[in-house]
Amino acid sequence: MIKFKRFSAIAAACCLLGSSAIVFGGCSDVRETVTLRVCNWEEYIDLGGWEEDESIEVANPFTEEENIFGENSLTEDFEEWFAENYGYNVKVEYSTFGTNEDLYNRLSLGDVYDLVCPSDYMMMKLLAEDAVEKYSENFFNGENNYYSQFVSDYIDGIFSQYGWNEYAACYMWGTTGLVYNPEKIDAEDISTIKVLLNEDYKRQVTIKDNVRDSYFAALGIVNEAELTKPELTAETRSLLLNDISENTIANAEDVLKQIKENVYSFETDSGKSDMVSGKVVANYQWSGDAVYIMDEADAEDTELWYSVPAECSNLWFDGWVMLKNGINGNEQKREAAEAFVNFLSRPDNAVRNMYYIGYSSAIAGDTVFEYMEYNYAAEEDAEQICEYDVSYFFGENSVIMTDAECFDIEENGDINRGRQLFAQYPPANVTARSVVMLDFGDKLGQINQMWINVRCLDLLDISPVTVGIIIAVIGMAAVAITLYALRYKLFIRNKPHKGYTKVEK
Repeated sequence: MIKFKRFSAIAAACCLLGSSAIVFGGCSDVRETVTLRVCNWEEYIDLGGWEEDESIEVANPFTEEENIFGENSLTEDFEEWFAENYGYNVKVEYSTFGTNEDLYNRLSLGDVYDLVCPSDYMMMKLLAEDAVEKYSENFFNGENNYYSQFVSDYIDGIFSQYGWNEYAACYMWGTTGLVYNPEKIDAEDISTIKVLLNEDYKRQVTIKDNVRDSYFAALGIVNEAELTKPELTAETRSLLLNDISENTIANAEDVLKQIKENVYSFETDSGKSDMVSGKVVANYQWSGDAVYIMDEADAEDTELWYSVPAECSNLWFDGWVMLKNGINGNEQKREAAEAFVNFLSRPDNAVRNMYYIGYSSAIAGDTVFEYMEYNYAAEEDAEQICEYDVSYFFGENSVIMTDAECFDIEENGDINRGRQLFAQYPPANVTARSVVMLDFGDKLGQINQMWINVRCLDLLDISPVTVGIIIAVIGMAAVAITLYALRYKLFIRNKPHKGYTKVEK
């Protein structure tokens, strides 16, 4: 792969002199290398190192090459691109976190980052705490403003609706649903979130081991009758699925305790391998991981599908925000942070990320659409073709002619279950019942206590017989320990000591 590099004579001279600064404007202005501290989710960026057969056969208008290929990591490519386009150097200090709470705890303990990528509710929390720096006008109007050029109007509209668009740039997005084995579970059963309580699949389904995703699923069950009414408005749906009143929290706790008794496990990451190995038949999952699971299963000649329950789906977003205590008024850091976001938003780089991690980028544009066609356009020998409309995301008349066997198309034309394309870009009927889950605010402590009640042993839930057995075991152990102690004392008392011979009386 040939890289196109631009170096000015002055910059080259500075390199020869071994300077760590870039000099321009007749050496009247000197800027040192800027360190950009970035913290992102684990395994959430293209690290490069692709094999030759992984090359994506989509023309790359940004590098003038015939394909898209990840030779180096995107952080390395960004450093090179930045030096070429901004006239000085940036060094990315890249670190990762495992959960939003992990990131927040680090910030609370004093870790300092310039740019982080939390999920929507954590963005809201940081905004409420006035910890986030606003993006500059240059980010949207500058020469390399890839984000504002190519972000999907659908994503931009939601960010504007919630007031995030000046403070956050969307990175990835998706839904929550159920990955399942269609040979092991009925379509009717998997069409509802109540499958988590279905005793026909006892110990065969997994759910996320975090309070937010599990609470959302529980609210889907608590409000099932209301959520499935045809006349339900989007506003009412959002209110029902963001209800944090005391009565609703108590009801959700009861449902989650029932779920706990029925599911195989609450899982953080093991649901992926459990689905591929066949240990479980369904897994409540994020859409991006659902794509990964289906890909892995395909490699094992097992066909898995993804279903969005009739009641609801969580419409989630991960976005880049600049932190005030990191940027700290440094305009070069701001420029570098905004450039990093814009570089990742360049459509060819969005494609690289999507290929590498399996999630859906917020970036639209012809290059991304062509990549989706490259992946999902029907083969010539396909028996039945489906017109899969993704115009809401990519723009007018964006239709992928794909294999109809990859979807369960209902009589009214709705699609609620399908394979990878369905998971990556859900149809309009699915997004219509998807809801952004808001920050818990001052109810966080109460909801966390509810989660502790669910996940930890609750003595009130233990039967009297079990309590009796536990008390009996403890009593027997106490007696055994007492007898052992007495025997030990007698042994010590009667043990011969060195230097003399015991004489019996």
